[in-house]
Amino acid sequence: MSNNVRVAVDVGGTFTDVVKLVPETGELRFEKVPTDSAQPTAGVLASFDKAEVDPTGVTMFNHGSTLGLNALLTRTGARIATIATRGFRDVYLLGRTNRIPMYDLAYRKPEALLERFDTFEVTERSKADGSVHAPLDEEDARSIAREIRERGYEAVAVTFLHSYANPAHEQRMGEIIREVAPEVEVTLSHELSREYREYERTSTTVLDAYIKPIMRSYLKELEKELEARGFDGQFLMSRSGGGAMTAVAAREQPVNLILSGPAGGVIGAAGFAKLIGRKNAITIDMGGTSLDASLVLDGAPVHYHGAEFEGLPINTPSLYIHTIGAGGGSLGYLDEAGALQVGPKSAGAVPGPAAYGRGGTEPTFTDAALAIGYLGTDTPLGGELVLDAEKSIQALAPIAETLDMSVTELARGMVRISNTKITGAVRAITIELGHDPKDFSLFSFGGGGGLVAVDVARELGIPEVVVPPGQGAFSALGMLMADVQHEYSRTQVSLLESVDMTIIEDIFAAMESEAAQALAAEGFAPDRRVFHRSYDVRYQGQEHTVSVHFDESADVRDHIRAEFEDLHRRQYGHVMDDAIEVTTLRVTAIGLVDKPSLPTIGRRDGESIPTRTRTVTLPGDAEVEYALIAREDLLAGDAIDGPAVVTEHTATTVLHSGDRLTVGEYGELIISIHTEGKEA
Repeated sequence: MSNNVRVAVDVGGTFTDVVKLVPETGELRFEKVPTDSAQPTAGVLASFDKAEVDPTGVTMFNHGSTLGLNALLTRTGARIATIATRGFRDVYLLGRTNRIPMYDLAYRKPEALLERFDTFEVTERSKADGSVHAPLDEEDARSIAREIRERGYEAVAVTFLHSYANPAHEQRMGEIIREVAPEVEVTLSHELSREYREYERTSTTVLDAYIKPIMRSYLKELEKELEARGFDGQFLMSRSGGGAMTAVAAREQPVNLILSGPAGGVIGAAGFAKLIGRKNAITIDMGGTSLDASLVLDGAPVHYHGAEFEGLPINTPSLYIHTIGAGGGSLGYLDEAGALQVGPKSAGAVPGPAAYGRGGTEPTFTDAALAIGYLGTDTPLGGELVLDAEKSIQALAPIAETLDMSVTELARGMVRISNTKITGAVRAITIELGHDPKDFSLFSFGGGGGLVAVDVARELGIPEVVVPPGQGAFSALGMLMADVQHEYSRTQVSLLESVDMTIIEDIFAAMESEAAQALAAEGFAPDRRVFHRSYDVRYQGQEHTVSVHFDESADVRDHIRAEFEDLHRRQYGHVMDDAIEVTTLRVTAIGLVDKPSLPTIGRRDGESIPTRTRTVTLPGDAEVEYALIAREDLLAGDAIDGPAVVTEHTATTVLHSGDRLTVGEYGELIISIHTEGKEA
């Protein structure tokens, strides 16, 4: 047995994916198990068992969990309170006065996670420059802490005015709460964000407090279960910004996990794209519940500092990911006007699509794909789940009858609607942001990505689709490629021409010193630490900023001006003569982990590719025989002309007439898209 096994587990809304990598032997194994939302730790351990993982030999375990996200979606988080500077208790509930989207007449303000009854205020106040206007009234603070304990709150979010500039009062408030009410979880805003914008910082703190008790309990229980099985390796959690964080750090700041679900796939795609020489990539990750679309530009994922959850701001760095409700379990239905719709409602893991035979009776995308032959009953999903075609037809039939069409016509309509929604998601992150899809490769993964990728690529003129190895669990593989990452920021608003470079350097140095201590505590030696500096810059009077990377070899002001104008022109189409303003300084601290080396596959030596056939129903109910090929039988250099269906352990890939598939040295499928005429 190897003592250097690496394991990643990605818990999705429908399936839990696990990847096992043994570097010494090159073994790379992908498995899926149904997500167990009632017993999340049991689901993770079940994935270990499915992949035949012995925890005693695991040196690194990377984990992505939707537990915190689901608590927010279902509003089942902790009972929380907030404490603000006296006179500012309503910052969170008032929010911003802007309405986004401003032309949506049906817009409704996001639902808050607490009531005004749950908001408290304490006498204290600091100024924007960090000076103290009014000291913290400790007796007032103790009185509030006692009331929070007596009311039975599980967690409290503390957000004082300008604490990003001077956190002393927040720190003391936290100490008092822990003395008076030690059973209450505490989140202090400056520990999450040292930036201005009171509402965004407060929202982030509230979100963290809301999920902290459930995430802390879950991670402690999982650590305990793994230790009981002999695991003593490194335990990392995937974070929203694309890196990883230790489980210990995740327990303290779970808000960084909320948008982490799709991040692993984007990081994996960036690493794999570099490996096979692709500079720019569009990624689509289609799971059971949703589809996530993102970009890789010049070999790196796109980050931004304006993430939201259902309209509630999260003031922490995240990958730029566009999510829509289009997954394998997305339900097909007729809306109030009698029109066919697919998603965003999903059948989830239980009961799941009708084809799963677990009690589902409503038609889903998976049932439609089975009805037209993209999926089949001859290849069990995950090696175990045999789809039931009769149950799919039974689920589709009532809507087909209502619309006076055949079941296969309805099924093709559902697939086409999903493809259209996915195409729209890709347009939103490319064309609408000034990128031409023709300049990209489309990286497709997730359990359903291979079913839709070629049609989406054809619609947008994308020349090729790349399907990486283990596509159905590729997000889990991507987690193994993520370094540990910490983000630090300080608000320092100043006109570019007036920036005091000595002060700027002192602030950067202080953040890097704090980051070095954190990485050292996590076991990273100095040669395994990397720091990246950047500035948030805007025109004076603007609300939003762009991020400019630090370049120590250039004149700082000239570099900031030149890169800012270039970025502003690319993002907004113009530049101005207005004064330029620096608002925030940032440091990304990275603890380098050993990256897995992916195994290559052999080449064919004369023998032919084993091939069967599968009947696929095209528009007009025309039945066409597609070549049916097991991905496990493909070797490097193999070439297949469409139409064909490629099945594998965790997913299926479809290519049509005129498309051509070649197999790369790592087992990746590279599909050249035929663009004359489009498949319906």
